[in-house]
Amino acid sequence: MKVILRQDLDELGLEGAIVNVKEGYARNYLIPKGFALVADNRNIKLIEMQKKKIEANRLKAKEDAEKVAKTIEGIEINISQKVGEEGKLYGSVTTMDIADELEKKGISIDRKKISLDKPIKSLGEFEVKIKLHPQVVGTIKVVTVAGE
Repeated sequence: MKVILRQDLDELGLEGAIVNVKEGYARNYLIPKGFALVADNRNIKLIEMQKKKIEANRLKAKEDAEKVAKTIEGIEINISQKVGEEGKLYGSVTTMDIADELEKKGISIDRKKISLDKPIKSLGEFEVKIKLHPQVVGTIKVVTVAGE
């Protein structure tokens, strides 16, 4: 089934794109949530008229993401965790912990944009990528230290 995306979705594409998805996915998720429209002639004409507005919004979003990337570049976050034997953490440092620490520094970033291959479970320094926009990725340094 062909649908027109109403917003950027990482797994499918950018706003205004016409994509082919399974009918159940479109009818049960994308359309009811407002993420997509059925790609009929009327909706295609509507999106064509809005193309310039969509492009302007996309350009502005990219510029905003680049500003945030410059802001977070070089930021170092220290996270204190309980430590067991051999420098292994009790529990782990997750994207939620990193987002909370960034919030304390006055930077609001959705934890879903923080990319960890796996949770951090040891002491040390780690480079963490933050996907701010499909074309903009920022990097911060996360340092885990022994705490109470």
